[in-house]
Amino acid sequence: EIQLVESGGGMVQPGGSLRLSCVASGFTFSRYDMTWERQAPGKGREWVATIYTGAGTTYYADSVQGRFTISRDNANDIVYLQMNSLTPEDTARYYCGRGSGSLINIWGQGTQVTVSS
Repeated sequence: EIQLVESGGGMVQPGGSLRLSCVASGFTFSRYDMTWERQAPGKGREWVATIYTGAGTTYYADSVQGRFTISRDNANDIVYLQMNSLTPEDTARYYCGRGSGSLINIWGQGTQVTVSS
């Protein structure tokens, strides 16, 4: 069964950090680009970051550039999202997806991140 399972969310104060993890199973992880998106309450899904296969090139939304880092561990089939300098505007449910752009065809169940004092 193809599966993505996110973890690492929680509540953090503004300025804090969290690291999200997404464990993949059921497919050859190293062959796929991986993406993080998020959805805040009452808003649509927002693309956050993508990491590509091969050289591991990364791209970020302007809203998180310089604060978030996406990385991958192909030996253990995990994609990470390191989030620093968090603000209340980062409060959302975060999802990892297999693929990039319009080619994302598998999503995890998400992990909730709440930034509040």
